[in-house]
Amino acid sequence: MGMGRGAGRSALGFWPTLAFLLCSFPAATSPCKILKCNSEFWSATSGSHAPASDDTPEFCAALRSYALCTRRTARTCRGDLAYHSAVHGIEDLMSQHNCSKDGPTSQPRLRTLPPAGDSQERSDSPEICHYEKSFHKHSATPNYTHCGLFGDPHLRTFTDRFQTCKVQGAWPLIDNNYLNVQVTNTPVLPGSAATATSKLTIIFKNFQECVDQKVYQAEMDELPAAFVDGSKNGGDKHGANSLKITEKVSGQHVEIQAKYIGTTIVVRQVGRYLTFAVRMPEEVVNAVEDWDSQGLYLCLRGCPLNQQIDFQAFHTNTEGTGARRLAAASPAPTAPETFPYETAVAKCKEKLPVEDLYYQACVFDLLTTGDVNFTLAAYYALEDVKMLHSNKDKLHLYERTRDLPGRAAAGLPLAPQPLLGALILLLALLPVFC
Repeated sequence: MGMGRGAGRSALGFWPTLAFLLCSFPAATSPCKILKCNSEFWSATSGSHAPASDDTPEFCAALRSYALCTRRTARTCRGDLAYHSAVHGIEDLMSQHNCSKDGPTSQPRLRTLPPAGDSQERSDSPEICHYEKSFHKHSATPNYTHCGLFGDPHLRTFTDRFQTCKVQGAWPLIDNNYLNVQVTNTPVLPGSAATATSKLTIIFKNFQECVDQKVYQAEMDELPAAFVDGSKNGGDKHGANSLKITEKVSGQHVEIQAKYIGTTIVVRQVGRYLTFAVRMPEEVVNAVEDWDSQGLYLCLRGCPLNQQIDFQAFHTNTEGTGARRLAAASPAPTAPETFPYETAVAKCKEKLPVEDLYYQACVFDLLTTGDVNFTLAAYYALEDVKMLHSNKDKLHLYERTRDLPGRAAAGLPLAPQPLLGALILLLALLPVFC
């Protein structure tokens, strides 16, 4: 996975497997910052060669820095598998390189990322590592699809269904032969029904001579511009540059290009929470070996019925009922200092002048969370659609989609429900259905 060869590589060979296990079973958001420690160490020591003998003092300094970082986060990492594995890995390397526990703890950059023109930046990558050239050499341009997740949370599937879901905890967005994407959604406030994405894990699977397995992980207040091993491309293979990560805005916007599967991923941190958007060819979307196991692949199948917010039921239950009276009667906790309806509408209108579902999602989120940053989440989600969606006639959606019992299971087309006008009335009963 792009690690240095030689002793350093053999000593830390457990990291790729460890990263895969951690990302397959992510816990709820934790203050443990072991990923940051890992990334800092790899950025200081990764490269194409193991340290020479005269580099040993510097390498030991980097290890001591790594150890110091783990000690600082020890209290918040109890029981964390990555943390305990890192501690044992550091001990092994300290012993292997005869490093003293006492000494300088500066973090030298023993090796740097390859400059432009380096072998890992070569333009003569194998044809198999360029999707359009390899998969569609003798056919038309592939049909690209889009999926996005943002806000409290709102899902736009690869088939342009738009749903508002509960989905608290860890859920798979994408799970196919080439990559896995999983998100963790946590309550915006303790006891609140409103949730938002606090953690995102992306696993790019090993692919022929193009890329090694790579893992990207982002959390609240931690949007790295590198994979968990500190690298920014696909590793040591000939076509490594067909997977590349680029920081667009520090700490706020990262873009990952996976040319070997024709895929672009955009990850943002807006306020405290994360948003996700992807552009992917239909052929890759449908590259699934076992369709029966894809029931929770949210970008493909949408949210399960019991996780969808039932707007039709909301409409039935709130018809002719005053929103303020319902909100006052609701026993569930509400966000402090939530916006009045008129204020929420005005704020969303500033950023989203078209009254489509992104505008409606914005109003919904301001009323349920009281966090003005959700306005920007909806705005950037729509901006990502404009950049990633292949059909410019489908940028704006005006009808929410809700699965009808039996239709999804039978593989039948999903019927859109009419957009309900009185959003404030629907929100009043949100805690009841969540």
